[in-house]
Amino acid sequence: MTPTYDDIVKNRGSYGKVVRKTPLHHSETFSRMSGSHVYLKAEFQQKTGSFKLRGAYAKIKSLSNEEKKNGVIAASAGNHAQGVAYASKLEKIPCTIIMPITASPAKVAATRGYGAKVLLQGINYDESWLKAQEISKKTGAKIIHAFDDPQIIAANGAIGLEILEDLPDVDEIYVPIGGGGLAAGILLAVKKRNPKIKVIGVESKGFPAMRNSLKAGRLQAVKGTRTIADGIAVKTPGRLTFKIINELIDDIVLVDDTQIVKTMFLLMERAKMVVEPAGAVTLAYLLDAKPSPSKKVVPILGGGNVDMYLLGQIVAKGLAAMTRMIRIFILLKDKPGALKEVVDEIASLSVNIVEVVHDRLSSNVDAGTAGVTLSLETEGKEHAQRLISHLKAKNIQFKIMP
Repeated sequence: MTPTYDDIVKNRGSYGKVVRKTPLHHSETFSRMSGSHVYLKAEFQQKTGSFKLRGAYAKIKSLSNEEKKNGVIAASAGNHAQGVAYASKLEKIPCTIIMPITASPAKVAATRGYGAKVLLQGINYDESWLKAQEISKKTGAKIIHAFDDPQIIAANGAIGLEILEDLPDVDEIYVPIGGGGLAAGILLAVKKRNPKIKVIGVESKGFPAMRNSLKAGRLQAVKGTRTIADGIAVKTPGRLTFKIINELIDDIVLVDDTQIVKTMFLLMERAKMVVEPAGAVTLAYLLDAKPSPSKKVVPILGGGNVDMYLLGQIVAKGLAAMTRMIRIFILLKDKPGALKEVVDEIASLSVNIVEVVHDRLSSNVDAGTAGVTLSLETEGKEHAQRLISHLKAKNIQFKIMP
């Protein structure tokens, strides 16, 4: 059954105080960088750290006592898992979550922290989903689908209503797409109110399942490659979500991991926002493609549940991608003062030395010399180029390291 606009309004009224209306932040920085007027829809500030709580809570709260008797079960890479676990805790019913073995340890720990029983099965969402169905048949636990459910879709549609309340003259809304539950709900809400508003879906290049399905005119499974955006790494979209998206969406675009990493870094540094890869894909596309000059655009930042280890990698890779961090290797004469001469030249351009690795023993370092690897912090590409030109002018032989 396809949900309606009235279902979206009704679901929104059933939230109580559990689900928050998330803020819409205008960003001068990202507006300047993209050429659009950018308003960030901060779903990562929702309870449990993502929009997924909306659908999970609406679905679980609507279950009858008979349906709740054997508890609930869900498959998820992390955010839906936390939403279902938290909603189950509020309703005081047992909850089992099947997560891929590749799921973020932080998301696994958070899901268990809400009281759910977590089983790690399958290498991706689709395999976890098959296991959840198998267990449901044996135990009678009610399945809470991550996206292909009318109530889940209707609950997500409330995000569209919130955007229209806060920014009635929005031109375009950018939505992350995995299985399609978020995009389907927003399309139903927004297109009913104003069909002229464009809604654009954003997928990872590694998992373009919905885009491929729309092109083929029927559901398509993708093999899928590696992607940092595990929250939207879905091999096959939902049947109901495909139907809605196929009828209403304006376009689906793709971003790669490099763009996502850079955007996560910028969100942390410039906006003080910690957003997970799947949540950052919308802004990543805007910053890379700059598709909508002078238009009012809303990228939905869907979640903020990031593993701390990954966060450290994002900072390092983000600095490197923006030429804010470079590594150079220099072969010096092994004598007092040789390193100081190089350091003085680097310091003369106000370049910060972050790390020094001094090596006399490796096979590629000749006797009487020392290999030195320097990690250098710069202000950006132009500053780094000035440093490189300066070192060459001083006849300092070096090699830029990857």
